[in-house]
Amino acid sequence: MRGPTSERIRRERLHRQLRNQMTDAERAVWRILRDRHMSGVKFRRQHPYGSYIPDFVSFDRMLVIEIDGSQHADQAAYDETRTTALHAAGFTVLRFTNLEALQETEAVAERIWLELRQKSTPSPP
Repeated sequence: MRGPTSERIRRERLHRQLRNQMTDAERAVWRILRDRHMSGVKFRRQHPYGSYIPDFVSFDRMLVIEIDGSQHADQAAYDETRTTALHAAGFTVLRFTNLEALQETEAVAERIWLELRQKSTPSPP
């Protein structure tokens, strides 16, 4: 486990509950990411980091992928705070809607692949 994890998350095992209750959209994206299918990069699903449980995270590439359902419309301020905190920790955050994940899976995969490719290319001095 990387990073400080909230005691509440550990105690209540929230991440395990989320892994067992993945949405169809999360399952579609997980099929793309699991077993290092995406450029050989290891992703974890519903892995705790601090006070948050990102849907998918690659610690090697410092990339978080979030799949947002309709409930996220009601919690935009929370999502912004969460994204800001993850950025401050050095992560890039990609967000996709459930609809994108289910109906535009190839486009989602391409966007993730492009981000991973960009992160693997050294920055110019």
